[in-house]
Amino acid sequence: MRRLDQLLANLGYCSRREAREWIRAGRVTVAGKIEKDFGAKADATAVRVDGEPLDHPDGLLLLLHKPVGLVCSHDEREGPNVYSLLPPRWRARNPLVTSIGRLDKDTSGLLLLTDQSDLVHRLTSPKHKVPKVYHATLATDLPAGLRELFAAGTLVLPDESTPCAPAQLDVLGPRAAALTLTEGRYHQVRRMFGSQGAEVLTLHRTRFGHLDLGDLPAGHWRELPLGEFARE
Repeated sequence: MRRLDQLLANLGYCSRREAREWIRAGRVTVAGKIEKDFGAKADATAVRVDGEPLDHPDGLLLLLHKPVGLVCSHDEREGPNVYSLLPPRWRARNPLVTSIGRLDKDTSGLLLLTDQSDLVHRLTSPKHKVPKVYHATLATDLPAGLRELFAAGTLVLPDESTPCAPAQLDVLGPRAAALTLTEGRYHQVRRMFGSQGAEVLTLHRTRFGHLDLGDLPAGHWRELPLGEFARE
């Protein structure tokens, strides 16, 4: 149960001040009855604005096909971000809709977005070992022995002291490979290949946990149930 003005503001409908004006104007009903007390507490599922149910009152979980050129930061100084692809109301939610992990500006592919902080923590925590699959194209042929090196779990990246967790490398061509990781270090895929003299030209994430990107077009998203990762 939440105050009506706070509920509307947190779901991105308007400011708290504007919410109070909407409520006084009779635009909000609770269980079918107009409620003009903005301090009244209500179950979000019983609230209607202009006759319409509230927009995802329990939270959002989205699977986005991130295009190259967008960052995952909310800081506009870092450039155009993935949140600009979302409807204004979703961008105004509190807590903010944020990415579960990040893909750098030059990486495309599957990116999960949510306003559920517990889900962000659970799916990015190293102890849960959620697998993520990346397709990489390289500037040169794949170095010999790379599959065995990555699988061994002994590779220590520059400026780090802990070896990377074992990772599965599947060769897709002389200069193309799929890499499955269960952790998410800074620019990890590029740094793993780079440590062996292989520059990554393009990087695309195709899978996160049990979810595949499929044929979802770049810049588009699909909604997922909040319980999607109950089994992860």
